Amino acid sequence: MTEKILEPITTESLKQVFVSKFEELILSGKISIGETLPSERELAARLKVSRPVVHEGLIELSLRGLVSIRPRSGTIVNDFKREGAIPLLLSLLNYHGTLDPKIQQDILEMRLLFENEMVRLSAKNRSSEHLQQLKEIVRQEENTDTSRYEEVARLDYRFHQTIAAASGNFIYSLLLNSFREIYLHLSTLFFTDPQVCPVVFETHKKITEAIRRQSEQEAVRLMTLLLNHGAEHLERAIRKNNQKNKM
Repeated sequence: MTEKILEPITTESLKQVFVSKFEELILSGKISIGETLPSERELAARLKVSRPVVHEGLIELSLRGLVSIRPRSGTIVNDFKREGAIPLLLSLLNYHGTLDPKIQQDILEMRLLFENEMVRLSAKNRSSEHLQQLKEIVRQEENTDTSRYEEVARLDYRFHQTIAAASGNFIYSLLLNSFREIYLHLSTLFFTDPQVCPVVFETHKKITEAIRRQSEQEAVRLMTLLLNHGAEHLERAIRKNNQKNKM
């Protein structure tokens, strides 16, 4: 393990910062599955925090399925894809770094599954208020500065959030809100590609029209196209961003 990835922590919420730091190191692959971490004493010295902070942080990482604490053997990084628990899902959804491409694909596949059903229910159950909200978002998209990537990402999130609300099933809203951080992070990266905004905005307009007509099949077809288009271009954006970060 190199010295560079274990720089001193200097912030107030030390336990949470410790946990976040090791989440990033493990999920990004900088610390490998099966690797044994330094002792609590050594980690405390390197990171310049107290041993109780390290001990509590390692316990939290263990609860999330990222590490196993073994007496006399030390703390070992788990194969979290096999041994991770629900708390790890929250870690993944709040993680802003570079994930294993397979994990990214898994998240996109899960999104495709629930958003297609979400938009189908929206076409069936939407109210006039929901429809007006969708039309307002589409109107704002037509007038937004597409070079302001974070603003565009927030508009895109609001569009999907409104569809979730229109579905009539509040679990879909909860599920989408759980994705908020990683959604906005990846969407901001996605919209740096100048080719995607026209396609996304036009498809949003078509989805809104399908929901207006309460055409469930057409709404699902369009959402599938939108998400597949997003997955393809997001993969390119991530690859480009990774290459940039390596330079």
